[in-house]
Amino acid sequence: YQRRVREISLDLLFAEHSSTMLVSRCRKLGSSNSFSFPKRNASFIIEAQKVKEKLSTLKQQSLVGGGPDRIAKQHKQGKLTARERVELLLDQGSFVEYDALVQHRCTDFNMQKNVYPGDGVITGHGTVNGRQVYVFSQDFTVFGGSLSETHAKKICKVMDKAMLTGAPIIGLNDSGGARIQEGVDSLGGYADVFQRNVLASGVIPQLSLVMGPCAGGAVYSPAMTDFIFMVKSTSYMFVTGPNVVKTVTHEEINEEDLGGARVHNSKSGVAHRAFDNDIVALQRTREILDFLPSSNASAPPVVRNDDPKDRLIPALDIMIPPDPSISYDMMSIITKVVDNRHFFEIMPDFAKNIIVGFARLDGHTVGIVANQPKHSAGCLDIDSSTKGARFVRFCDAFNIPIVTFVDVPGFLPGTAQEYGGIIRHGAKLLFAYAEATVPKITVITRKAYGGAYDVMSSKHLRGDVNYAWPNAEIAVMGARGAVEIIFRGQEVEKRVAEYTERFSNPFTAAARGFLDDVITPSTTRRRIIADLHSLKNKSLKNPWKKHDNLPL
Repeated sequence: YQRRVREISLDLLFAEHSSTMLVSRCRKLGSSNSFSFPKRNASFIIEAQKVKEKLSTLKQQSLVGGGPDRIAKQHKQGKLTARERVELLLDQGSFVEYDALVQHRCTDFNMQKNVYPGDGVITGHGTVNGRQVYVFSQDFTVFGGSLSETHAKKICKVMDKAMLTGAPIIGLNDSGGARIQEGVDSLGGYADVFQRNVLASGVIPQLSLVMGPCAGGAVYSPAMTDFIFMVKSTSYMFVTGPNVVKTVTHEEINEEDLGGARVHNSKSGVAHRAFDNDIVALQRTREILDFLPSSNASAPPVVRNDDPKDRLIPALDIMIPPDPSISYDMMSIITKVVDNRHFFEIMPDFAKNIIVGFARLDGHTVGIVANQPKHSAGCLDIDSSTKGARFVRFCDAFNIPIVTFVDVPGFLPGTAQEYGGIIRHGAKLLFAYAEATVPKITVITRKAYGGAYDVMSSKHLRGDVNYAWPNAEIAVMGARGAVEIIFRGQEVEKRVAEYTERFSNPFTAAARGFLDDVITPSTTRRRIIADLHSLKNKSLKNPWKKHDNLPL
């Protein structure tokens, strides 16, 4: 009896037989004269199989989302499904799904007749290159990916687990917004997600991939995360859509021009990167995660490589043009200094006069900030100050050392900048550098004039190591401008040479201790790596406060 019951149990567990065969077998056992088989046991096994079939049906429904027709439509638009995105993002076979059977509870507008297991969002955890992450992926094939009360609860659950375990959270956004049929319940769901975005800020990395529509209140969750990646031609973000804009302002505009990837990457600065399709976006998300720690309590992963840490770079000795009015590409300096020329730039199409991004030096993650002389002569302005400040604060929150390359003539003049609040916005970058407690290393490559010298991680803002190349100029302003003011235009050429000799060089600053050394450019990589090793145990704390009052 026991042996035969075990056989049937195995049949149930591994689904070796069809339901009909199992039921028939149980009935045969129940009527057998060879031994006494309690009828309730046979009934129990039959009922268990029915439950198993129901579970299998529900899970199958959750796997196909809104069904084959809607999936085909998603593919026709050049978009992957929510589940395909998760599978591509995570290591193969690592995904563990939560709440696949969750359903909405709305009964208004006959919504109880339209129910899908999972309720339009896939949630769970998995690994990226062996490191744990949490993920949610909105399914546009189910109610247009709209957010309901239960949809929001699923997202909140994985966000809570990410905080609890100290792991990054990644949101794959493809949603039409709040589910109108649920009214205030869906709005409350958004607020619950927003609250968790705020609590997680600076604790775990938060990444948002906008891979379809993201409109109305839905945009504020990605806006509060650390990085937003968009997909060209298929994704867009806006608070009010084209129809509302037309009604209120009488402007004719389409979704792409109002809130597409190009707009938010080059004009608004809302997004940090734009990629050609879903697959590239997911691949680059895996790449950036390799630079980041799992939380603010852990260090970024170390990726060993074959790039010698004492490598000299002779090309840097002749990189800077002798004529200060001639521009050069700061990116070429960065890629020569970092490991294997690998640099992951953030916001490459916005505020091009400043460069920010991640790289490695001797296998360790660093944040790079650099003025770009190729654009606006490397001047700081409203957009570049905001871009730089946000990046510096991220690095400081997650224990990532900051390496700054300086070639800045000052802040961009003009009424547009003054009326736009350059004082307030410029102060953001100053504030970010001043409050940062991570290792800070600065290299002045050519010039650092005026207040911009102070702002760009100077020794006065607790810079740990500050270098200058031999031909660098550190002064209140350029020699000619200073002479024009001091000597009122008299003997300009003679005075320019005298001023340059006296002030426009790095040696005066070095004599006062504002520079730690004037270095040969070719040794830059070697010196920075040595300094990073010496600073690896740096411990610096700011005075206790509830929070600071950044000039927003």
